[in-house]
Amino acid sequence: MNNSVQVRVRIEIEELHEFFCSWFTGKLPKSDFEAKFLARFSPDLGFIPPAGRLLGLKDISSAVFAAHASNPDFRIQIRKVVVQREFDGYILATYEEWQRNALASKPPDNGRIATVLFSSGDPLKWLHIHETWLPEAIMAADPYAF
Repeated sequence: MNNSVQVRVRIEIEELHEFFCSWFTGKLPKSDFEAKFLARFSPDLGFIPPAGRLLGLKDISSAVFAAHASNPDFRIQIRKVVVQREFDGYILATYEEWQRNALASKPPDNGRIATVLFSSGDPLKWLHIHETWLPEAIMAADPYAF
């Protein structure tokens, strides 16, 4: 695997999740939504959250937009970003997403592992995301000190 690809993927994942923190805490103005959120995704994005329902970009974008400044104590930490495969214009990666004070999740302090498929152009585009909860024992062992 090319180290520059690993770095690009890690930066993209971290920047999207920095957007979520800034958006949900209200640090970003609503005028940044298009450039900092929508522009990252393919219009036909598929997203499967831990609950297991397939959502499209329209579903998640309206929910995220409506949640602007709704959670001033929300935090995310990204861990263990790994490029799993590169092939024919695509990159498959995994990462852990740890959330603290997530009002929309149960439990509000939680961890999930995600698999993401990117198109490998410049910029990277999110094509598909699938999240699942980390085992309860792993989540319970974390101090959520971020």
